[in-house]
Amino acid sequence: MTLDGIVVDLDGTVYHGDAPLPGASAAVDAIRDRGIDICFFSNNPIHDGREYVERLRGMGIDAREGEACSSGVVTREYLDEVHAGDDVFLIGSDRLRGLVERTGAGLAADPAETDVLLASWTDGFHYRDMVDALRAVDDDTAFLGTDPDRTFPGENGDPVPGSGAIISAVAGVVGREPDRILGKPSDAAAEAALERLGCAASDCLVVGDRLDTDIAMGERHGMTTVLVRTGVTDDAALERSDVTPDYVVDSLADIDDVLGEFDE
Repeated sequence: MTLDGIVVDLDGTVYHGDAPLPGASAAVDAIRDRGIDICFFSNNPIHDGREYVERLRGMGIDAREGEACSSGVVTREYLDEVHAGDDVFLIGSDRLRGLVERTGAGLAADPAETDVLLASWTDGFHYRDMVDALRAVDDDTAFLGTDPDRTFPGENGDPVPGSGAIISAVAGVVGREPDRILGKPSDAAAEAALERLGCAASDCLVVGDRLDTDIAMGERHGMTTVLVRTGVTDDAALERSDVTPDYVVDSLADIDDVLGEFDE
């Protein structure tokens, strides 16, 4: 088996908050030394790829133009492809609003006059957002979510509520599950990563800290999977899970040990 590309999660894998994890920079260098292409991929929906590249560079990590993606970018591309010309009512952050504004869809001010309800993370989530969701959703409204992450690592690594928590709250009040959730582990996310890498899923490795997103995406799409212990998954969660990574390592710093398996 050849190894041509690697999808590297960010939150909980490369860094916590604004602090890179020990050995992350050297691990990226080791991947590059082997001639393997990299796609940095975060399920955090509020930044685009360019912003993630700048953030990684600010941490001393060798990230290059065009190498990063996010659930926000996948959402933007999906709206362009499927909902150009439609009106989108957003429950989400101002930063995600900026991404939606760069699509062929319009932003609806009145939830009762929208074609698409898009739910995502916002630290300003409020009761009135659930009222707006009730006004927005009818049989003809598409209901989308940016990503399923119920939590994500905060500044000190402890979990804080993520998009999945808000999407679940909205789904509960409207009595309907989303039609699509666009971040990892969705087909749209896998296709976005593989397109950027230019390689087949069978020749791709995915590294991340979440079983239900990073590892599930790899498992569903035929990638080799590596779970790191620096994020939200502990041994008890791993034992309970139906998703089984091909490799489990303490951190991204150990990735060269995995890559060595492909040298034979």
